[in-house]
Amino acid sequence: MTVTGTDITAELIRDLLREQHPDLAERPLKLGALGWDNQVWRLGDDLAVRLPWATESADALLRKEHAWLPLLAGGLPLPLPIPVPQRIGEPSDRFPRPWLVTTWVPGEPADRAPATHPDEAADTLAAFLTAFHRPAPERAPAGRDRGGRLADFAETFTGSLARATELGLVQNPGAVRALWEDAAAAPGWTGPRLWLHGDLHPANILTLDGTFCGVIDFGDLFAGDPAFDLAAAWILLPDGAVDRFHAAYLPAPDPATLRRARGWAILRALAGLHIGHAGDEGRPGGKPTWGPPGRASLRRLTESVRS
Repeated sequence: MTVTGTDITAELIRDLLREQHPDLAERPLKLGALGWDNQVWRLGDDLAVRLPWATESADALLRKEHAWLPLLAGGLPLPLPIPVPQRIGEPSDRFPRPWLVTTWVPGEPADRAPATHPDEAADTLAAFLTAFHRPAPERAPAGRDRGGRLADFAETFTGSLARATELGLVQNPGAVRALWEDAAAAPGWTGPRLWLHGDLHPANILTLDGTFCGVIDFGDLFAGDPAFDLAAAWILLPDGAVDRFHAAYLPAPDPATLRRARGWAILRALAGLHIGHAGDEGRPGGKPTWGPPGRASLRRLTESVRS
């Protein structure tokens, strides 16, 4: 953790802009969101400033976005807007970390305003991931503690499930474990490494009028098995929408990919439960709005196996 975040103010950001991007310095400026890694400040009507504030890894993630997102945004016909980096700010005496100016994507994070229109949300998410999951070049980044073989995360799963069960956050741990074991035993991905968002939890997708309207925070962008992103169907969609999503996503995922996707969804749901519980108790880093999507995800996952 860093102490940078306690010192970020509108005055500081305006000074940084005057030093490095003076043509933007007099635009209206207001705090937009406090993310896991970055603070986001809206800059005028169409731009945002993102500054790392809470994790040491944020610097490298911002530089990765600056290097790759403009290329992807220009080369892929994406059906949802994403925040495209426009300028980079370099570390200075005033602020010792890099920062970005990106396009602003309007909408409300889905952890606070979940999608409520199942069919439209399923079709929209499927269209976005169909467009985004394209073969990546050899030099594309690898995942940061994500992707790879599910079996390598067995210890993480076991510890997370045990803690969640002790806290009373999981009602049917046996069903969750059986689902995980099936997912971890599924054949691995043999296709090309595809571009993946890498962090499709409810705070990183935006909604408007009950459906998705934007995707943000590509700091965990990497190339690999599409099952990692396909896990988002159980995490983000309303009840009754997962099958429609799988029918709309192209190419249609094979059974092994869906099994792996369920495993990644379990890990994501358990993480959401723990982060949400910490938020309910007022602990630093806790986010109460992450708990309900995690609980709903585990229910949908276990119901999908029983049905």
